[in-house]
Amino acid sequence: MAAKQPPPLMKKHSQTDLVSRLKTRKILGVGGEDDDGEVHRSKISQVLGNEIKFAVREPLGLRVWQLVSAVMFSGVAIMALAFPDQLYDTVFNEESASSKTPIRLYGGALLSISLIMWNALYTAEKVIIRWTLLTEACYFAVQFLVTTVSLVESSRIATGAVLLLVSRILFVLISIYYYYQVGRRPKKV
Repeated sequence: MAAKQPPPLMKKHSQTDLVSRLKTRKILGVGGEDDDGEVHRSKISQVLGNEIKFAVREPLGLRVWQLVSAVMFSGVAIMALAFPDQLYDTVFNEESASSKTPIRLYGGALLSISLIMWNALYTAEKVIIRWTLLTEACYFAVQFLVTTVSLVESSRIATGAVLLLVSRILFVLISIYYYYQVGRRPKKV
């Protein structure tokens, strides 16, 4: 009697078997959302957590400045949308503008920027915070230039417009300060 040889071992390629990979990931508990809504790519990242949250050292007063900015943008946007004549009169000390449409479009743009500011208030990601601060600084710089040109063309200086110009310079400086502070590398201890 000849001894029967056992059948050759079949090797399963689990890397190419999608069902097997999904079952393995389910058993390990990775790939799905956890209680915080985060999707972990591996068990190590799940155990150690997300390092981005711990990498940002926020400068003192950053969150207060973000809140003030979001409230300010929202307030001016609502005023431009609802009361365009009063907003124009406050800044330029003139009667109403010839058309309310540009002021309302300005209000709509400000409302869009304010939504970005509100969302940036709740994030811990350095890149998003820096981009919103840069957006803010650019907006204030453009508003400063446009208001200055408008005042020079009309050859009138209104008190509200001068206060607007001074506040815009201050807001640009504050936004740029926080932009650079958030971007700085932490000091090694």
